[in-house]
Amino acid sequence: MAEDMAGERTLGQLVAQASNDLSGLVRAEIALAKAELRVDAKNAAVGGGLFGAAGYLGLLATVTLVITIAYALVAAGLRAWAAFLIVTVGLLLIAGILVLVGRSRIKKVSPPERTIRSTKEAIAAVKPGHNGR
Repeated sequence: MAEDMAGERTLGQLVAQASNDLSGLVRAEIALAKAELRVDAKNAAVGGGLFGAAGYLGLLATVTLVITIAYALVAAGLRAWAAFLIVTVGLLLIAGILVLVGRSRIKKVSPPERTIRSTKEAIAAVKPGHNGR
């Protein structure tokens, strides 16, 4: 019987081994996540740069379009200052509408109530002295 007990591990040894196994698993998962994120971060950076370049070119196109509209008004018979003033006022009106719509959308944003509640419940569950109720 002493030989049987020598081959078996104690509860403390089993808990220590489980803890070591869990730590190793977590470290391996973190290493895998880092490797995956490194590649993803590079792709995201390149994609972000391309979006930035496209945005810049879009801005330049918008500026030339606005100038073209103003000159079209000049060609239609308006004085240059009046044509550019009309275009400027039109742009300011569009900007004002966008601000109002954006502000109304921002007012609809609320905190993540379910996440806050579940996080508080999880914290309460792991606090010392928690009786499981």
